[in-house]
Amino acid sequence: MSLKRVLLIVGAFIVALTSVRLAWLFLFMPPGHARAVQGLIDMRDWDFGSERAVSLNGEWEFYPGRFLIGQSKESLSVPEGGQIAKVPGRWNEAMSKENGGTGRADSTFGYGSYRLRVLVQPDRERIYAIRMPVVTSSTELYVNGRLVGHSGTPASSREAYTARSVPYTASFATDRDEIEIIVQVANFDDRIAGGIVWPIKFGTDSAVDRSANFSIGLQLSVCLILLAHSVYSGILYVMGMRQKALLYFALMNVCAIVSVLIDDSRLLPVWSSMDDEWIMKTYYMAYLGIAAFLFQFGRHLLLPEKKKIWWLRAYTAICAAYAAAVPLMTIRWLTLADYIHTLLTMIPFLVVPALAFRAVVRGQKDFIYILLGVTAVMLSTVWGVVKNTGWMEMGFYPFDLIATFIGFALYWFKSYLRSSAQTARLAERLLEEDKRKDQFLVQTSHELRNPLHGMLNIAQTVLDDGGRSDEARNRDNLKLLVAVGKRMSYLLNDLLDLTRLKENRVHLQLRDVRVQAIASGVLDMIRVMIGDKPIRLANDIPEAFPPVKADENRLIQILFNLLHNAAKFTNEGTIKVDAYVRDGMAYICVSDTGIGMNEAALGALFEPYEQGGLDEPDGASGLGLGLGICKQLVELHNGTIEVSSSPNRGTDFSFSLPLSESTAPHGDETPSTSAFIVLQETAAGLAEELAKDGNNPALVVDAESASADRSSLLAVDDDPVNLSVLQSVLASENYDIVTCTSGEEALARLPSREWDLIIADVMMPNMSGYQLSRAIREVYSLSELPILLLTARSRPEDIEVGFQAGANDYLTKPVAANELKSRVRALTDGKQSFRKRLRMEAAWLQAQIQPHFLFNSLNAIASLSEFDTTRMRALLEAFGKYLRVSFDPGIWIGSFLSGRSWTLCEPTYSLRRNDSRIGCGSSGRSMNIWAWK
Repeated sequence: MSLKRVLLIVGAFIVALTSVRLAWLFLFMPPGHARAVQGLIDMRDWDFGSERAVSLNGEWEFYPGRFLIGQSKESLSVPEGGQIAKVPGRWNEAMSKENGGTGRADSTFGYGSYRLRVLVQPDRERIYAIRMPVVTSSTELYVNGRLVGHSGTPASSREAYTARSVPYTASFATDRDEIEIIVQVANFDDRIAGGIVWPIKFGTDSAVDRSANFSIGLQLSVCLILLAHSVYSGILYVMGMRQKALLYFALMNVCAIVSVLIDDSRLLPVWSSMDDEWIMKTYYMAYLGIAAFLFQFGRHLLLPEKKKIWWLRAYTAICAAYAAAVPLMTIRWLTLADYIHTLLTMIPFLVVPALAFRAVVRGQKDFIYILLGVTAVMLSTVWGVVKNTGWMEMGFYPFDLIATFIGFALYWFKSYLRSSAQTARLAERLLEEDKRKDQFLVQTSHELRNPLHGMLNIAQTVLDDGGRSDEARNRDNLKLLVAVGKRMSYLLNDLLDLTRLKENRVHLQLRDVRVQAIASGVLDMIRVMIGDKPIRLANDIPEAFPPVKADENRLIQILFNLLHNAAKFTNEGTIKVDAYVRDGMAYICVSDTGIGMNEAALGALFEPYEQGGLDEPDGASGLGLGLGICKQLVELHNGTIEVSSSPNRGTDFSFSLPLSESTAPHGDETPSTSAFIVLQETAAGLAEELAKDGNNPALVVDAESASADRSSLLAVDDDPVNLSVLQSVLASENYDIVTCTSGEEALARLPSREWDLIIADVMMPNMSGYQLSRAIREVYSLSELPILLLTARSRPEDIEVGFQAGANDYLTKPVAANELKSRVRALTDGKQSFRKRLRMEAAWLQAQIQPHFLFNSLNAIASLSEFDTTRMRALLEAFGKYLRVSFDPGIWIGSFLSGRSWTLCEPTYSLRRNDSRIGCGSSGRSMNIWAWK
């Protein structure tokens, strides 16, 4: 939130609160009436029937150091030398010795009498009442010489008087036209204020009671509101929302309730037998508690938990020490330490708004409610100062305090609603994470078990074929076994790297690195891994490109992961690496022409266990860790990584690295020795091992070299290593195995020959094994071309989907070598049986040709030689074709298997058609007999 907007909101809030207070003051402004002058106030024109109490403000007679009514409670003669004192107001100046008082100059200690004469219309039936405010520290109220009320016991010495400062109401009736009011006051404890400092209310008993009860009702209403806030925050804390700020908020509300009950009408002392000393102690403790708990409340909300600030701890310690000392102090010492109390109370109301203001400006919008709440307290404090000056008479005003705690409550409600929404999102995310976890476990099991069982199968093959004659092939198998074992360790390294990066345990060894040489070496590894895919790999980094400051090993890891990802999702086209310099940083780009990604996939691309560019989770192998690791490694180099992509248009990755500060020569074009260490610690090591095995029969297969007596198998898997393992396991079974790395390539190879079995992996990019099976079944039946699916999924629903897609058999990875051989043998034997059945059907059809057919054909040829030699030659040609087919059944069997089953009898019926025309020639009619389909 911008600074201007925050100031605007706070300013509008202050204007709104001030407007409400001014409206309140205007609504409950004391009625206009005469003021006391020289100890006399004329109320004869006042309408007491209006039921409104008036304040006896103005000039009262004041007799410092004197009680006008003695201990015998009899009125004494009024001595001369009385002074005029303003009520409400302090008597400090009047009590000085220079003015005849008993205390030192500007002292609040002493005793004295206030006297006021009130002129009224005589009315015996009217009952009057006087509401005495809080007067420190003891008072006695006399009306017409009679004691009508008191609070404490005034006396001329500290030892003789009893202090108790609570408001009270006194009622009386009189038939006189002049009412004499005498208030005798004594104070020997309170150093802050002495005398009558608050207005005295006068009127009928009903008017005074209504005014007092209205103020009491407002105070009790505020207490109930604060109690509700305290209860719900305490309940939230107890129910498990263990935020200390909630506890401090509840305690702050309790202290605020006590402060309301101990101030203004002093309801708590009125309801109890609390003496004046404990009234003062409770007052100081309540306001100190509000300040201290507000400080802790703001500290836990607005400052980090782990951040230790010495002055915060110092303030807390001082407050704790002061709170512990208050119960042991007397009223005199409490008032002497009032400046310390004021300072401790004001600090939180300055610090918390500043912290809240900073938090809001920095973007934490919810803290605006805390800021507004504290602003309301500060505004109330300002008005309290105005009230204490006596410049304006104001009663109890509840709305500033209510606004304060409503602001705090709004913060909690907003936080609760936000937390609830966040909890709902987290619950949904947790369900997704749980689902992803299950998928990850299945994926990890698949990725780790496949290499493990590949190793077992290769080892079993070596054991089964062991011997001097097979030494070369066994050596190749053992090399492949080592490469597969390394691949399994690479996957584990990815998992370990992810953990190290999360725990910040990856340390870079920065040095000057030539990107050209690193990219060239990684592209060589990727070139071997893509197998037979029609992909062009290009290194377009300029030779003069400057070196970068990077960890060479980690740079290889970044480039390998990006290029391997590009190769995995690119079936044909181009993968290239380019680089350029901009703003003092080197930018390396990896682009491909693969299947691309949509916006949803781009949003979660760098998340762990995500597989980009896929519409289905079964679309590709791998753990989905590579890109997430790339991003974190790039950021460790103080760089950034960006990606742009669209479906079916490829993907472009770009990451930045700092340029080297050195101007040293570029050096050798090949990676250093440390780089090759990484090649062995990443999947690059696998590619290197496979590249060395150039004569491995698992990598080079001649699809056209199949002999007639060997079953032809088409193996489809996106991982060349899996294909190599499969070929190694089946090498002893005398099969002609052709490999493909995608479903599209397999469909393209189908018409090239007659296949005996399709072995396909289910988890392949772009076209899964299920989709490949459905495409094959559109042309070939179950008996014409068997399909064996391999997958890591073993749930019943997965197997059912495989059979519904048209598979003949279904094997769950990892597959034992003997089981794989048995399943393949069973399916190929079934296909051979189907082929034999077709041969028997063809032989049976040939046997159905009657001998007289040959006799009729020869007679027809002889007859045509006499009158139509053209037809005779056509018939001889058809007859020759028939004989050739009869002696070579392979011709029509091939036609039948290619889908042209109607040609099986075509030569015979063509011959019959020509033969039938002979009988029609002599009669001049033409008759056509067409071949039966």
